[in-house]
Amino acid sequence: MKVPEITAIFWVLKLLTTGMGEAMSDFMGQHSVPIAGAVGFFGLLLAYRLQITRRAYSAPYYWFMVMMVAVFGTMMADGIRDGAGLSYSVTTPLFAAITGAIFWSWYRSEGTLSIHSINTRRRENFYWAAVLATFALGTAAGDLTAYSLNIGFLDSAVLFATVIAIPAVAWWGGGLSSIAAFWACYVVTRPLGASFADYFSKPHANSGLNLGDGTVSAIALTIFIALVAYVSVTKRDVQARHQIHLPYVPDPVEIRPAEA
Repeated sequence: MKVPEITAIFWVLKLLTTGMGEAMSDFMGQHSVPIAGAVGFFGLLLAYRLQITRRAYSAPYYWFMVMMVAVFGTMMADGIRDGAGLSYSVTTPLFAAITGAIFWSWYRSEGTLSIHSINTRRRENFYWAAVLATFALGTAAGDLTAYSLNIGFLDSAVLFATVIAIPAVAWWGGGLSSIAAFWACYVVTRPLGASFADYFSKPHANSGLNLGDGTVSAIALTIFIALVAYVSVTKRDVQARHQIHLPYVPDPVEIRPAEA
């Protein structure tokens, strides 16, 4: 498999990348938009190339890809809004529709959205397209609540923490499938992590603690590298053998493994 096991450390790393992507994107954009765009775009291409050529899950490559998706997804959402002059109330449903279309296409093509079935190049491409779309959606949704609805960063974080608990509780109670619960939580981690990052980094006038985007980026990156190094050494996030249905196949094939 090309993705990690879903454990507590997975969610910690995912939240770190969301906050880090928000802070890094803003920090680079404040200094040079062209350089920020180049770092985001070419960094994503490099990360994708490194990840896609792996034949099995490797923590450094996988999480580097997630980090660059976080940075580029933030830039994409902000760029579309600023470039087209669209409000967050427009970009949020727009990215929600794009995300939904990717999931629909993925399911229609493969018959499953399970991350335990990422064993072909086509499925991996669907997976990363969905991840990118959820990052852009989360960026827009977080800014919608913080700015347009004037809720503020900390209150937005509390709001999304409550929202993310709903599918988790529904899954724990047996009323929601593990696949639906996973993706619902995955989408909400983006605005949750970004709201916390903005709360720590943004000025007091914007309801933040004014630590600065550079400082928050550096702190998040340090913790991120330490955790990735930890899982790389311990292999604690490698999927268990009984959950791996098929070996990875580089080219698209018509295979329907059982749901995980």
